[in-house]
Amino acid sequence: MRYEIHWRFLSWLLVASFAVGPLFAADPELFDAHIHYSRDARDYLSVQQALERLRAAGIRHALVSSSGDVGTRELYALAPELVIPSLRPYRAPGESASWMHDESVIGFVERRLRDGRYAAIGEFHVYGSDVDLPVVKRMIELARDYGLPLHVHGDAEAIEGIFHRDPAARVLWAHAGFEGPMRVDALLRRYPALWAELSMRGEVAAGGKVSESWRAVLIAHADRFMVGTDTYTPWRWDEVLEHAEWTRAWLADLPPAVAQRIMYENGATLFRAWLQSATAP
Repeated sequence: MRYEIHWRFLSWLLVASFAVGPLFAADPELFDAHIHYSRDARDYLSVQQALERLRAAGIRHALVSSSGDVGTRELYALAPELVIPSLRPYRAPGESASWMHDESVIGFVERRLRDGRYAAIGEFHVYGSDVDLPVVKRMIELARDYGLPLHVHGDAEAIEGIFHRDPAARVLWAHAGFEGPMRVDALLRRYPALWAELSMRGEVAAGGKVSESWRAVLIAHADRFMVGTDTYTPWRWDEVLEHAEWTRAWLADLPPAVAQRIMYENGATLFRAWLQSATAP
């Protein structure tokens, strides 16, 4: 009987290893859904250094946006296989609280979308009823016209407002809105085209263990969560490797199939069309 149990365990382990694949690798690859390389970061480290840090962390793909857009284009030019460019409607740092009131932003975004290749619009900040402002409404329209998801840093009311305005929108919710797991669960159930990334959400896990308040939500919506670093300030670039290691540690506390989805597959699914076009001959 002892040998029979031992053999059954080995058989299960062999089958699981084929099913899970990269999860058992020393450094499973990540999809990082929240990277910035804005002007202050460009003064802090070169394009080559930034790419080296992403690669050293085992990040296979990174959704990158930058205030002014120059940094994003510089990274993408040197590493189109790694960088997924997103167009942020900020022309300079410090516009996160004012952009939605400045209609000249619309022309900037429209020109960039005409002249460049982007996989998303955002990350941008919007809260509550500001979704109804003309500039924000135009961002939603442009995302629809170009078939792009919106990367939104906003509260639950803003997310609801976007889907009210465009029920067919696709939204990646930055930081899961800094909302609690119950609220996040409710919105994910209500909106099938809503994804949530967990950058800057340290309370999700500690010591390599997922918080019990988050575990059920992550498992219930295993196909809707992503991870991210959020290099919102230059010093965060010094933590890219450490953050990747921390992310892998707590993901390993989830069922393997769930962890693999959150670690990489959900990002690859949301941006499948972009990745396919980027690798096509």
